[in-house]
Amino acid sequence: MRPWFVLVTGCLVLAACHTSPAPPRVSSAPRQMPVGSVKVSGPILSYADVVDQVAPAVVTIRSSRRVREPEQFPFLDDPFFRRFFGGGGIPREGGTQVQQALGSGVIVRADGHILTNHHVVDGAEEIKVDLSTRATYSAKLIGSDAPSDLAVLKITANRLPVLRLANSDQVRVGDVCLAVGNPLGIGETVTAGIISAKGRATGTGDGSFQDFLQTDAPINQGNSGGALVNTRGELIGINSQILSPTGGNIGIGFAIPSNMAQTVMNQLIGKGKVQRGMLGVTIQPVTSTLAASLGLKDVRGILVGGVNPGGPADHAGLKMGDVILKLNGRDMNDANEMRNAVAAMAPGTEVTVTVLRDGKQQNIAVRLGELTPESVRASQEQGGEGPRNASRLGISIVPLTPDLARELGVRPGTQGVVIGSVDPSGPAAQAGLQSGDIIQQVNRQPVRSGDDVRRALQRSGARPPLLVVNRGGQTLFVAVPLQ
Repeated sequence: MRPWFVLVTGCLVLAACHTSPAPPRVSSAPRQMPVGSVKVSGPILSYADVVDQVAPAVVTIRSSRRVREPEQFPFLDDPFFRRFFGGGGIPREGGTQVQQALGSGVIVRADGHILTNHHVVDGAEEIKVDLSTRATYSAKLIGSDAPSDLAVLKITANRLPVLRLANSDQVRVGDVCLAVGNPLGIGETVTAGIISAKGRATGTGDGSFQDFLQTDAPINQGNSGGALVNTRGELIGINSQILSPTGGNIGIGFAIPSNMAQTVMNQLIGKGKVQRGMLGVTIQPVTSTLAASLGLKDVRGILVGGVNPGGPADHAGLKMGDVILKLNGRDMNDANEMRNAVAAMAPGTEVTVTVLRDGKQQNIAVRLGELTPESVRASQEQGGEGPRNASRLGISIVPLTPDLARELGVRPGTQGVVIGSVDPSGPAAQAGLQSGDIIQQVNRQPVRSGDDVRRALQRSGARPPLLVVNRGGQTLFVAVPLQ
């Protein structure tokens, strides 16, 4: 889950492809650089000393793969066209072409381990690494993790310059930062800015784990996988995305914080994959309306929208409608933050979840399971309720309590379930459903819970379900196309 972070109209530029062939490189042995932090005191008139320390540890990555070109005449499979054109003499299959991608990377270990973005090397058949010394190496992919957009490469070299990873939790909004990479293939470039925000998530429902540092340091295509450093020359983030309506820099860039990068990197190097903890609940933010209906004095905590049957939370006794206040004593007010915190723990870890239930706080011990593609699919099939999987409609569902019914302006005794939130890209949003709508029927069947909605949708199959919705005391029929 992620918080509802509304982005301006635009697109996320995730990777940069460099279509021209890489120029020949001159191989030479890399020179050794000292390892350590640059200490800066007093007014900063130049970042040259920082750049001297950082630049040798930032590399250019060129990846390539062969892809099949589209068929020149795909309509020849249609018998109607074959009657007129036939198949002889016309090429049926496309050839292959080499697709190249350009990105950046950071040397994190002197023995040749390099940290970069998953999307820079995704599907690559050949990976080349250019050092600042103009030496070029072939790289081996040690491991790649799509959910965090991180990957680790290895080149055969020793005593390389490295960047020390800072504690990104200590980064503050307003801190000066430098972005180092190879934008648009023009060569290693340094830009300066500040940390504009922390804890950003740029999308919902795609299964990725995001806790971005936002910066206005200019980042462009080709910077992906490069370094975001502080004024001490320490790595605070791996540049990953930009937000732009044109594909060029507009001052909104995002970097994966170094703490997340280090956790993922250590697992990829040690095990070749990343294991993540799973609580087995779907969660959503507590709004002022929900806080009033739940009897909360403050708008705080995270609402449990559903508990996956047979999952860790279910075995421990968590229930739908619980409000999670703390995880291992740490306040939880952001759904994305909690999701990342749980995922960062190893499966089998026992955690203490502090919840508010019926006006009383209680601590519940939960032993985390492992988050796998299979467990995610099972959760979705079992009808867990939350913005990512709620009843296939792209909504979260909360119980209709008497207090909430009064808040929504419906008559006492009204039955149904309440839409807590709507995924802007989901089927429900396309059909015009809104937060606060009360679903009373699905395909003429009364519904009182998320399980009722799930079962009714299963009987619907591929046919668009017909919902009876109560909005502010008025009922209306809504058909929701699922495709």
